[in-house]
Amino acid sequence: MKKNLFFFISLMLISFSIFAQEKKLYDAAADAKADIEVAVKKAAAENKFVVLQAGGNWCSWCLEFAKISKANPQIDSLINSSFVWYELNFSKENKNEDVFSKYGYPQRFGFPVFIILDAKGHRIHTQNSEYLEDGKKSYDQKKVFEFLQQWTPKSLAAENYK
Repeated sequence: MKKNLFFFISLMLISFSIFAQEKKLYDAAADAKADIEVAVKKAAAENKFVVLQAGGNWCSWCLEFAKISKANPQIDSLINSSFVWYELNFSKENKNEDVFSKYGYPQRFGFPVFIILDAKGHRIHTQNSEYLEDGKKSYDQKKVFEFLQQWTPKSLAAENYK
C-alpha cells in the first residue's frame, strides 16, 4: 500500500512539474508595444508582414489555431516564410487597451482575431477568425492557408497587378 501511495504521489509531482514548465502562448507581462516594434523591424528586414494573433491563454480557439498551424507543414511554412508572428495578449491581467485601440478595437470580433501589419507597422487587415472555422471544434486548414496566402507581401506586390 505504501509503495502504491508513494508511486501515486511521485507521478502527481512529476505531472505538476511538467505542467508548470509548459510555455504559455500568450505572455500577460509582455510589453506589447515594444514587442510589436521589434516585430515590425524584423519584418522590414526580412521582407515580411507582421501578424498579431490577439487572444489569451484562456481562449481555447486561440490555442487550437496555434496547434493546427504548427501541425500543418504547408501553413507552418507559409507563416515562417511570409510573416513575423506575435501573440498579442488580452486577459484580465493585461488587456493591452492602448494597443487594441491603435488597431481599431479588433476585439469586437472575438478571439482570436488576426491583425496584419505591413513592414512599416501600418494595419492593412483585421481578420475575424470565425470565418476560418470548420464548423466543428477547429479550423478549416484550407481556409486558413488561403487567408494567409492572400495577405503575404508577395500577394500584395503591385507588380503582380500590372
